[in-house]
Amino acid sequence: MFLTDTWQDYEVIDTGNGEKLERWKDVILRRPDPQTIWPQGDPAVWQQAEAVYHRSDRGGGEWEFRRRLPEKWVLRYHDLKFYVRPTGFKHTGLFPEQAANWDWMREQIERSGRDQVRVLNLFGYTGGASVACAMSGAHVTHVDAAKGMVQWAKENRELSGVPENRFRFIVEDALKFTEREIRRGSLYDGILMDPPSYGRGPSGEVWKLENELYHLVETASRALSDHPLFFLINGYTTGFQASVLSNMIGRCIVPRFGGTIDAQELCLPVTSGGVLPCGHSGRWQHD
Repeated sequence: MFLTDTWQDYEVIDTGNGEKLERWKDVILRRPDPQTIWPQGDPAVWQQAEAVYHRSDRGGGEWEFRRRLPEKWVLRYHDLKFYVRPTGFKHTGLFPEQAANWDWMREQIERSGRDQVRVLNLFGYTGGASVACAMSGAHVTHVDAAKGMVQWAKENRELSGVPENRFRFIVEDALKFTEREIRRGSLYDGILMDPPSYGRGPSGEVWKLENELYHLVETASRALSDHPLFFLINGYTTGFQASVLSNMIGRCIVPRFGGTIDAQELCLPVTSGGVLPCGHSGRWQHD
């Protein structure tokens, strides 16, 4: 597994009964997690939650705040800083398990010894991976269809003190943008993607993972430079296991570039014991 275990400002305190209890710096949140089907630990620990997200039978849900929280606060991961806040969709604007991938991509960039590494982040969300890659010297093109998420990513870039000239922020459909970059001959040394299970683009385009993912991966592979460093696919959709991601990378990238594939479960340690499964990642790197 890819285990993210070097956080100081974040902690999974306990899990169970379809929930997880987390510390986000000084704030303790309680959120649903359908994979935690075992019993919870000490009930007194769970009562420490300062905000609880309740799912609705009609879909979605809402937060119950047990004390007044800041509108947003800062989470630090080594030399990176990010704004987090509870959103109406249960999330906080950051997926801490992805730090394992941030570290891996930074290693690829730094050990390459290249003066400039061009990175394309598709479905870039609030920019955790983008900021991490740029902090190691890469120039990052950050693409997301949601204008609000791109603005959040800009704020995270500024918060971490990464120079503005290392970034290009694009509000657009990921596939359409990638196709246009290929036509322009604008290629990248590293590409990562974190596609949703379902979504809509800025012009109402419908995205369904099972129908679109392979075509996206194949298209993105044609946006790689002649001597690429890495390719990363993140998957959170039930049914898309690590082997699925590995197979797609094997078909789309390895025949052209060779290299090594490593696809595993992405996990976080739990203070009370065990690990929390958080999805899967498929990594490719040049030998």
